[in-house]
Amino acid sequence: MSNFDSRAREWDNNPDRARRAEAVAAAIRRQVPLRSDMEALEYGCGTGLLSFALRPYLGAITLADNSAGMLEVVQEKISAAGAQNMFPVRLDLSIEPPLPRTYSLIYTMLAMHHISDLAPVLRGFQAMLAPGGFLCIADLDKEDGTFHEGSFAGHNGFERAEFRQWLLEAGFGNVRFETCYAIPKHNRLYPMFLAIAEKP
Repeated sequence: MSNFDSRAREWDNNPDRARRAEAVAAAIRRQVPLRSDMEALEYGCGTGLLSFALRPYLGAITLADNSAGMLEVVQEKISAAGAQNMFPVRLDLSIEPPLPRTYSLIYTMLAMHHISDLAPVLRGFQAMLAPGGFLCIADLDKEDGTFHEGSFAGHNGFERAEFRQWLLEAGFGNVRFETCYAIPKHNRLYPMFLAIAEKP
């Protein structure tokens, strides 16, 4: 995670990152009946752009990431905003157990394609989601490998049908998708989906 640690301070300088966070937040609001008493978890929160966009519509928000640099920036932003309902935590579900609590909403943006093996992460989401809760995953549609510059060990986006199957196998139901944004990069657009699933 040293790459994300080193980029944390300048991360929010790219205005497109704020735009896509707002777009994903709007898509989540369309798909999920958010409430001011709803406890939520953002996984792979980065600098917290998505959680800050959703903050007016939720109760307590746990912001989880495995980058110490990103979490340091998140804590500074929380303090500056006086956001007493936001709580950063270091967490890597690829190698660590889920947090010992449940949430009504779990969401993530552009984190899953960085994770080689999604199965333990999806199981972690399933364990932390309360019955009747919502999981929202925003990530890249399948792309040709040009989105990331240099060597990249993750996924070049995802096929929606395959991603749906993974969610069903992890125990989620009522899976649906919508296109929520397109990232401008390399003089082209890379579409993003929002996958919404529910825990029975």
